[in-house]
Order: sequence, then C-alpha cells, then structure tokens
Amino acid sequence: MKNLSFAPKMRTLRQRMTEHMVSVSDESSEDEAQMKWEEQQIKKAVRLSQEIYSDASLCKSQPAKPKFDTSVSLPPVSLEIVKKRLTERITSLQDVHCAHQREYEKYMQDIESSKMTVEELEKNSDAALNYKFYRGMKTYVENLINCLNEKLKYINELELAAHALLQQRAMAVLKRRQDELKIESAYIQHLTTGKDKPTNGGLEGDEKMEILKTCEHRRTCRRQVREQSQKADHHEGMSSDDELTPTEVTEFQESKDNILEDSRKIFEDVHADFCDIRKILLKFQEWKEKFPDSYCDAYVSFCLPKLLNPLIRVQLINWNPLESSTDLAEMPWFRAVEEFSNAENSSESKREDDPDQEVLPRVIEKTVLPKIAAFVQNVWDPLSTSQTENLVQLCRNIFEKQVPSKSEGRKAKEDLIKEVVLRMKKSIEEDVFIPLYPKSTVEDKSSPGSKFQERRFWSAVKLLSNVLLWNGIVQEDMVRDLGLSKLLNRYLLLNLLNTPPGPDNIEKCTKVVVCLPERWFEDLGNGSTLPELLNFCQHLLQCARVLHKNNQSDETKEVILLLVKVKALHIVEDFIEEYKLEHLKSIIGK
Repeated sequence: MKNLSFAPKMRTLRQRMTEHMVSVSDESSEDEAQMKWEEQQIKKAVRLSQEIYSDASLCKSQPAKPKFDTSVSLPPVSLEIVKKRLTERITSLQDVHCAHQREYEKYMQDIESSKMTVEELEKNSDAALNYKFYRGMKTYVENLINCLNEKLKYINELELAAHALLQQRAMAVLKRRQDELKIESAYIQHLTTGKDKPTNGGLEGDEKMEILKTCEHRRTCRRQVREQSQKADHHEGMSSDDELTPTEVTEFQESKDNILEDSRKIFEDVHADFCDIRKILLKFQEWKEKFPDSYCDAYVSFCLPKLLNPLIRVQLINWNPLESSTDLAEMPWFRAVEEFSNAENSSESKREDDPDQEVLPRVIEKTVLPKIAAFVQNVWDPLSTSQTENLVQLCRNIFEKQVPSKSEGRKAKEDLIKEVVLRMKKSIEEDVFIPLYPKSTVEDKSSPGSKFQERRFWSAVKLLSNVLLWNGIVQEDMVRDLGLSKLLNRYLLLNLLNTPPGPDNIEKCTKVVVCLPERWFEDLGNGSTLPELLNFCQHLLQCARVLHKNNQSDETKEVILLLVKVKALHIVEDFIEEYKLEHLKSIIGK
C-alpha cells in the first residue's frame, strides 16, 4: 500500500505553525496554536486508520480466482454435439426473430389503424360543412320546384296560345285550298257539260267566281316570281298555295309578338339562379363533384329532364320546326344541357356509365319530340315541300344523334312516326284529286279542264315526292304502301294511262321515277322490280311499244332507260328481243 505523506519535508515547528495557523502578534498565542495543530493531527490519524480497515475487509470479501486443475477430466466433445448445440441456438434465435417480426407487424397494423382513425376523425370534422351543403341544396331544390310550379300555369297558357295561332293559320290555308278545289272542280265540270255557270254549292255564283279570280291571281303572282328567279323544273300545281293576305300576315305577326312579349315576362321577377338553365345545372354539377355517391343515389339524372321541362318550353315558344329557323343545337338551353351531359368528370366522380350522358337525350324525348308530334298533327302541311324537308331533316338529326336507344326513347320516336303516317294518309285522302275528262277536253292544252287536270296531277306528284322523303325514317314498307300503292297506283297511274304516249307522258313518268329512292333497287335480283311498280312498268312498256311503232327512237330509248332505273330488266330484255333492238342492250348494264 502507498504510504501517505502527512507533511512535506520536516520543517521547524515554528514554520509549520506559521503556515497553518493564523499568526499572532504577541508571544501568548503560540501555545494556543500549538494545541490546535495537535488536534488536527490526531483527527487525520483516526481517519487514516478507518480507511485502511475498510480496504482490508473489502479484500477479504472478494473470492479468490479459481485455478484450473489439469487433473480433472472433461466430457468428450464431438462435431455432432457442437452442430446440435449450434442448431438449437439458431432455432432459439429464429424463434426470437419471429416473435419480434410478429410484434413488428402488429405495430405496423396499429399504425395503419391509427391513420385510418385519424382520417375518419378528420372527415367527421367536416360533417358540419357537409350538412350545411345538403341543407342548402335541399332548400334550393324546394324553392326551384315551387317557382316552376307557380310559373307552369302561365307557360302552359302561352305555349297553347302560340300553338293555336299556328294551327289556326294552317287550318285556314288548308280550308281555303279545299274550298277552292271544290269550287274550281265544280266550275270546270259545268264547263265541260256545256253550262255557262255552275249551280249553287253553298255559295252564290258571284262569290265563287270571286274566289276563283283570287286563286288565279295568287297563281299568276307565283308564276311571275318564278320567271324572275328563273326557276326550272316547275309545273303549275306544284306550289303549296299557302300565301296569306297582307291583313292576315299583319294580324298573325301582332298576335305572335304579343305572345313572345308575354313569354319574356314570365321569369322577369325570378332570380337567375332559378330560371337560368346553365346556373341551375352548375348547382347540380357542384353536388356531383363534391358528393358523387349521394348524387347518383338521388337519381338526379332522371329528374333533371322533368325539372328543366318548363324552362325549355319557354324557349321553344317561338320555335317552329316546319320553318328554316334557328336549329335546336344553336339554342342556349341545348348548349347548356349538352355541356352538362358531356362534361368531363373529375377523378372522384367519374363513373364507367355516367347517367348524366342521358340527360340531353331524355330532354329531347320528354320535351322536344312531343312538341314536334303536335306540329305534325295540327300544323304540318304534307303538300309543302319546304315544311316537309325541314321536318325530315330535323327528325333525321334527332333520331341519329340524340334519341336514346332504350325502350322509352323508342316509344317517343314511334309515337312521332305514327303521327307522321296518319297525317300523310289524311293528306292523300283529302288533298289528292285528279279528275278525268273526255279526250276532246284534255287534248286542248289551253282549255280550263286540261289546265286543271294538269295542276291536280302535278300536285299529286309533289305529294308523292314529299312522302318518299320519309324513307329511312318511317318504315320502308309503310312508305311504299303510302307512296306507291295508295298514291301512284290509285291516282297517278290512272292519269298516265289516259295520257297519250309522247313527251308529256315521258316527262310525267320521269318525274315519278326520280322521286323513287335508289336504295329500294340496290338489293333487287333476278331482273324484277318492286311488286308495287309492276303496273307502272307495264304502262312504260306500252308507251315504248307505241313510240317504237311511231318511229320515235329517242323517246323509246328514254322509256327503256326508265325501266332500267327501276330494275325491270326482264321487261327490257323481252322488249329488245321482241323488236330486235340489239343496239339498246348496252343500256341494260348502266
């Protein structure tokens, strides 16, 4: 053990006392300092002895390191024993690792669960905002429905007034035409029987003559207009004869302006959010973007067509599908609904089968098609080519692009087509009249009887052309029945049979053939034409024979070409073989 140094190098007692004790100035303090120094030395000696004793006891308590005894024998150790113990050690470590892995997975699951819980809590924190939105949307829809219900009465009245105005004008024109037809027919009939004046038929003779003069005046005015415009391929009787007097035009326009003015006042006291279709759809678009699931569950797409119906009808009050006015696609409501139906949805609200894509077709089905059907039933004049062409084009566009292929869409289309067929049948029964006069009467082309008969024939040809325009929209068998069976074979063919073969007859037959749709003859085989055209083809064959006998080769060739166009090839081949006209075989393949 290390010896402790109690003091440095031995110094004199006086020197050591001077270092540790406070010096005193007088000689009496030295004894007191001596005593204090001795006490300090005793205390140091006692503390040193205690430390030595404690170190000795600590040394005794520590056991001595065992010494390896080489005389003791150890158990034998082999490779198998080492391998076994290592395997047991590895297995134990693996078990511990698996336990730690399971504990780790449990911790990860707890983390994911905690994240989900946090998300749910965050969503629940937006419950107040969601409730506020739904509450506001419910209030908005209720106010919108109440507003439309209140305005619906006025919309119905104005729509009915506008339709009645157009119907009244159409019925007036139709009635005037039929009255003039009866009067003129009776007048011509009395002329052919040799009487000077017709008998009374509900009107006095002077009044009838005045009606005939007015009719002739309108006819003359139309003729002058055609001459100025140099319009070709027109015959007397092909005009619709629907002109109104200046007084009638003024009255009609005033009534129409009053209706339109009233229609503009319907929603003048309503905020734009409840009468502007675009803004209304934006409200529902916001719902769809924020809460697509509830939007879909509420079947909003099925309700919107009925909800928008009154607003669209107001915009359609001034729309007449029979006139070449603004197209549907150019109307504000159409563009707004089309943009809504075709809008690209956000990733949250996008669905494979978006029901909003059917909003525009359903609007067309629920609102537009019934309006068109009403026009067809009460306003459309099948004898008017312009009205028919506009109506056909409109229906073709709607059926090909905008009407859904579902059962309800088909029903609306079928109802409209049914009205078209009924109206054409009615026109054929009431407007077609081709009188038959003695040969001596019609041979004079300048006679009133001949002119009247020609006008009636060409009027029927015009109706035939208008009927056949519906091919591709109305069922083909129905069009063939109306145009060929009821109109051509029943009326036109009878006049053709009584017309001598020649340029006039050929011109009439050519016009009939031009009206026939080419697609009817594309799939015909075996050189035979349509069954409904057999009688017409026989008439052409008889004309060709007469013309050939009269050495009119050019006219004969024209008739043969007409037979080729209607695919009556057997008749043409037999005629060429019968008269040895080998030079005409080349036209069969045309």
